Amino acid sequence: MIRSTVSAFAVPSQEERKGFISLEKTPDIHAATLASLACMNTVRIGGATGEVQPLSFPFTVAAWNMERCLFPLESATKLKATKASLILLSEMDEGMARTGQSDPTAIVAGELGMNYAYGVEFLELSLGSEIERSFCKDDFNEKGFHGNALMASVALKDAFLFRLPGEAKWFNDSNEQPRIGDRCAVGAIVETEAGPFVAVSVHLESVATAAYRERQMAALIDAVEGFAPGFPILIGGDLNTGNHTGGDFSTDTLFAMAEGRGFECHGGPLDQTSTRPSLITRFPDRTMKLDWFLSRGLKISESHLVSSLNEEGKPLSDHDMIVCTIEGFST
Repeated sequence: MIRSTVSAFAVPSQEERKGFISLEKTPDIHAATLASLACMNTVRIGGATGEVQPLSFPFTVAAWNMERCLFPLESATKLKATKASLILLSEMDEGMARTGQSDPTAIVAGELGMNYAYGVEFLELSLGSEIERSFCKDDFNEKGFHGNALMASVALKDAFLFRLPGEAKWFNDSNEQPRIGDRCAVGAIVETEAGPFVAVSVHLESVATAAYRERQMAALIDAVEGFAPGFPILIGGDLNTGNHTGGDFSTDTLFAMAEGRGFECHGGPLDQTSTRPSLITRFPDRTMKLDWFLSRGLKISESHLVSSLNEEGKPLSDHDMIVCTIEGFST
């Protein structure tokens, strides 16, 4: 578990990033390169500052895969409407040409007046997919970061990054989106009027089997339990359940594993999928139910999905947002 925090990441030079593309694509070389990069081994902290206050029950939590976050201001408006005090985000760019070399995490947090923790999932070595290149005005990425974020209206304590066990699936010569990194989770301790709990924003692997994702979730639970023994836990995000198995989320064994360890699973109505066509994912093969909360020691009264369409019907992401209400700690 990575505990070092910074206010700004060290950015590998353009020359370094070009050199990474020509590396021999082996697991050992990937692991050594990943370990050598400070940006992949720190958590960026930022956002609002002020008096530290605990969250009061009940409060709302939102989790959203923002698909690079092409529209940070509109997305912030959508999030603000939920009145969420805690927000878990995935697929957030920083310094990518396809999102105008901007920092969407900082923009969204600024609009909402929230604190944030951000971790780099991938160092992108290209401009992205063919469709994503159509959004680029530059032919280079200033930073090339893509990752997960955790935001809150209160202080985030002891923020961490946990890199999930992986097989360097995106580090190969045949991929149009070569990357260094593996999927990750970003978390922190959040204080409430009844005491602290651990909140975690996670993104499991899409190009993988159910067993692969179960291993990732089990490793995350192990890490969080070791980090804060006995604390209530909320894990939320894009779990990619049913991806590459026909879209049937029930084929993912991570649910039974988590339930066996005392977690409850919340995904809104089970017959309602959470993906849709977007400006980047224009012709998906199917709609799927990928987005969930897993909770232990927390009383969640309800969960539901919020459409990612704006008022004009434009999709802000290929994922709808999942929202839940936490009423208190459970016994």
